[in-house]
Amino acid sequence: MGTLSRKAQAGLAFELQEKGFRLTDVLNQVNIPEATYYYHVNRLNQEDPDAALKEDIQAIFDRHQGTYGYRRIHAHLRAEGWHVNHKKVQRLMRYLGLACTAFIRKSRYRSYKGTVGTVTKNRLNRRFNSSVPLQKLTTDITEFKCTADRKLYLNPILDLYNGEIIAYGISDRPTLNLVLSPLQETLAIVRNHARFRTTIHSDQGWHYQHRAWTSLLKTSHVFASMSRKATCADNAPMENFFGLLKQEMYYGKELVSYEELKQRLETYIHYYNHDRIKLKLAGQSPVTYRTSTSQLAVS
Repeated sequence: MGTLSRKAQAGLAFELQEKGFRLTDVLNQVNIPEATYYYHVNRLNQEDPDAALKEDIQAIFDRHQGTYGYRRIHAHLRAEGWHVNHKKVQRLMRYLGLACTAFIRKSRYRSYKGTVGTVTKNRLNRRFNSSVPLQKLTTDITEFKCTADRKLYLNPILDLYNGEIIAYGISDRPTLNLVLSPLQETLAIVRNHARFRTTIHSDQGWHYQHRAWTSLLKTSHVFASMSRKATCADNAPMENFFGLLKQEMYYGKELVSYEELKQRLETYIHYYNHDRIKLKLAGQSPVTYRTSTSQLAVS
């Protein structure tokens, strides 16, 4: 008993008393004064000072479907006005048993069919940072499995300024329109809002070599840029987005119909743009960051 702290001894005494042992015998056994026992028992019975913080941590974790780690939850808490250390958030999450349970599986759609059109140089050359909206965009296609042996294909266009998905296409077949439709939507935004000439980066998939794609870029005065063949790192931001998306809303879940998955993707992309905070954006979502920096630029 001598190796236990007074608090631990009092806790043991309390447990023994709860089991029906006489308090006098228990105190003699654990060798602590009665006053010390009641002091620690009263502290044990006090309301948890972190109860409200734990409740908020649990609420944020549940709201984001278990996809937030302690760093992102800490940033969220700070934005809500909590003055708390990230290590305490990590400790409380461990106490509450909160940890991301999603897991990663590799799945990849390959659209490369050799040189079937125009292949352009790698203008970005892994320079993924941009301090200006709509200056550097990136795109790619990824594949999902659905029930009834159907597949779903997603083609988003991402702004490297803030990671925002500014347009996307969804289809049950990887057709040319899958990439042309979001491109046309993007070009309309670029014409109205881009401050500098835009570059759109992709892999060497047949869609991006197609004359329809290259002609649209040329007539819109937008630069094309392509990764080197079989070099995923040349388009790392889009690969990272696909990995994040699938980990948070697809992997580890039962297959659903094409229509259900399409709806889930649309919901997730809206959540990703408007609600999911990024630590490198000062704890803001892509849209919040864009609108706040635009206001600063105007003022």
